[in-house]
Amino acid sequence: MLENGLVMMIIILLINIVYVSFFTIRMILTLKGQRYLAAFLSTFEVVIYVVGLGLVLDNLNEIQNLIAYALGYAMGVLVGMKLEEKLALGYIAVNVITTDETELPATLRDQGYGVTSWAAHGRERDRIAMQILTPRKYELKLYEMIKSTDPKAFIISYEPKQIHGGFWVKQVRRSKLEEL
Repeated sequence: MLENGLVMMIIILLINIVYVSFFTIRMILTLKGQRYLAAFLSTFEVVIYVVGLGLVLDNLNEIQNLIAYALGYAMGVLVGMKLEEKLALGYIAVNVITTDETELPATLRDQGYGVTSWAAHGRERDRIAMQILTPRKYELKLYEMIKSTDPKAFIISYEPKQIHGGFWVKQVRRSKLEEL
């Protein structure tokens, strides 16, 4: 089966897509502090890498195998990014500034989000500033809720490096968010 040039190209392409996807997920797990899971995943990653590279090196006289390897790598980056989007590991913190006429803080709290709000003073009028913490997989839903309540809300989001204490840790635990 490996004597067929087309089959060899497809195998190399698929191996590299899987390898680079594993690499991407392992890197993300490492950055998120999931050391042991990342180490476990790297075991499979390196086996896949060695097999794929071995196939290419054994057939260096066939340029199409090298091209398949490179294309598989590029496609693996895209697949890895899509997987990361679907997994949406970790949390995001969202800072929102909205008009003081909205009931946005109460609405978000009712939906299970951890919201800290305070009075803010803008150039033209008073505002409400909020800080909201949520699992990344609920990020888009949160943006939709904010924009539907106040389409002109100012929104900034970032990934917190460490979370300690507060309402979120004690109470929320995704209970209401899971129902969304």
